[in-house]
Formats: sequence, C-alpha cells, structure tokens
Amino acid sequence: MEPILLSVPTQIETDRLTLRAPSEGDGRVVNVAIRESLNELKPWLSFAQSMPAVEETEANIRKALVQFLERKSFRFLIFHKENQEFIGTASIHGIDWRIPKGEIGYWVSTPYSGKGYMTEAIQAITNFGFEELKLNRIQIQIESTNEKSQAIPRKLGYNLEGILKNDDLSADGSRLTDTCIFALTR
Repeated sequence: MEPILLSVPTQIETDRLTLRAPSEGDGRVVNVAIRESLNELKPWLSFAQSMPAVEETEANIRKALVQFLERKSFRFLIFHKENQEFIGTASIHGIDWRIPKGEIGYWVSTPYSGKGYMTEAIQAITNFGFEELKLNRIQIQIESTNEKSQAIPRKLGYNLEGILKNDDLSADGSRLTDTCIFALTR
C-alpha cells in the first residue's frame, strides 16, 4: 500500500471534543496555550524549554500539516466542542508503514489538565490508528517520572512493556532519564 493514497478523516469527534488536522493560522492559538502551560510542559518537552515566537509555532503547525498530507505523521489539534477552546495536541508519529506501527504523543493546556480530556482524545487517536490507519502496534513512550502522563495509557488498557534505563535525556538535556514503553497491539 502506498500511504499517500490512504484516505483518512481530517477531523475526529468525541463526546466532548473535536480533533482536527492543523491548518494555516493555528499557530497563534497553539502559541497562547504554550505560553499558559510553559511551566508544566517544560520538564517533559524539549520544545517548551523557552517560549517560542508565534511565527515559530505557526511554522511548526504548517510542517505538521504537510506531514499529515504526506501521511508521515498525524497531528490533531484538540478543541472543546462546547466553547471551541483549544485544549492541546495529540498525534501518531514515527510511523513505520512496513509493520505498520506508530507512536502517540500528546500535551494538554494547563487549564484543561486533570479533566479527562486528554484520555478521551488519546482513546480517539488510538481508535483512529487501529481503524483508519490499520496499524498493528501503537506505543506511547513516557519519561518514567512523568506519572501524570502515564495515567492515560494505563486507563486506556495499554500494557507497560518495559522501562528502558538511561534511554534518553531530560527535556532540558541535563540528565539521563528512563523511558516507559506502553503499547497496544491488534
């Protein structure tokens, strides 16, 4: 199968959320959420080590759109259905179409953290991966000390396959970290 020919939805609906592919002009709203959430994102994400300019965020969004269209990565922006507020992002990336398999990544804007929105979004992304992309394996890699993020795959029935010792550097590059590998298979 040629992935570029794969027909996939650019929007996913859940009970409370709308997940949609990025589009031009989304950089501003995403940048505001990064600004609101920088202190919470900084320990876990390399892009949050300093506040990006709106133009940098817009460039990142446009690159994500290109990757979506090329079927290399599927980033969705998450919006609350009721008030249309931006909540965060969730993606399937690192896709290996030979298997096929991919990895889920996500972050949530601080005002929406702890309300179950990201769990709902990741359930939708997992379904998208298995049903639309026909993946055989989906994994989520999380730093071992990020217990809040680990709660999501645990709630959704992902299996902790292992902990890779001294596998990565912290988001700020200052120390070695362990990585928890959660996965579901078809």
